[in-house]
Amino acid sequence: MRHSDKTQRELAEERGVGIGTLRKWQRRESTEDRSHISPPLQTTLSQAQEVVVVELRKSLKLPLDDLLSVTRAFINDQVSRAGLDRCLRRYGISCLSDIEPASGLTAKPHKAFKAYQPGFIHLDVKSLPQMPDETSRKYLFVAIDRASRWVFAQILPRKTAACAERFLKALAKAAPFKIYALLTDNGSEFTDRLFNKQKQASGEHEFDRLCTALGIEHRLTKPRHLQTNSMAERFNGRISEVLATHRFDSALDLAQTLERYLWLYNHPLPQKALAHEPPVQTLKRWQAKHPELFVKRVTNRPGCDNYRAAKAIRLQI
Repeated sequence: MRHSDKTQRELAEERGVGIGTLRKWQRRESTEDRSHISPPLQTTLSQAQEVVVVELRKSLKLPLDDLLSVTRAFINDQVSRAGLDRCLRRYGISCLSDIEPASGLTAKPHKAFKAYQPGFIHLDVKSLPQMPDETSRKYLFVAIDRASRWVFAQILPRKTAACAERFLKALAKAAPFKIYALLTDNGSEFTDRLFNKQKQASGEHEFDRLCTALGIEHRLTKPRHLQTNSMAERFNGRISEVLATHRFDSALDLAQTLERYLWLYNHPLPQKALAHEPPVQTLKRWQAKHPELFVKRVTNRPGCDNYRAAKAIRLQI
């Protein structure tokens, strides 16, 4: 077949085989059958890197796209989505349900948030672990936009009304959109609702007065109804996972880690609730359609590794 002067079609009809089979044997140097075992798949992840990726999947339960972004940022920037998916399949954890098998109980469906335009902010405070070089613990003030999931956070020394005011001023300055509503819990740093005889907000609290001055409607969750502010609570849960999976040597180390995570969350990490877009990209789409909602241009912030150490930590006081 290799040395015949006949056309491939004539040879195929003569030998009773297909054109594809004929071409395969014409390219062969030997008439011996080759192994039927599938060749090993090409992968850019080393064995040690695969172990780290699998542990991240099991401990943080990250979706594939989130895990891909984290892997490219911290482990191997050459890994492809298909290659990462094959890795998870080899270890039997391609689906999150493989990690946590169904318990047989029917979960209560979550009620979706009402659609809002950018500017409706959920605000919450999370206590941070005390670092070896600190004399007391500090607090992470977190604000997340309901429409775009854009997050702003700041580490402050105390959980007081003065610090809440300080955070709100910084938030109003950093947000690219106009803030028209703010949802908080009933903590004493935000309201006097639970600390007067009427059990109603008087509007005279320092935080309330600042909201009025900035033209922001201050809303409060129902007492003992944390699900009302679940968007901020879920993000705080992510912060808890970061704190549980890292060891920090100093307050600066903690602030650097949180700063980098916030950058990843806002910029490269796609969000399932945003049709697999990162928050900044969603804000850009909103700005293109409704520029009147914004006070400044939405831009991509460079990664934290491009900052000098002294200037990189905007979270740190």
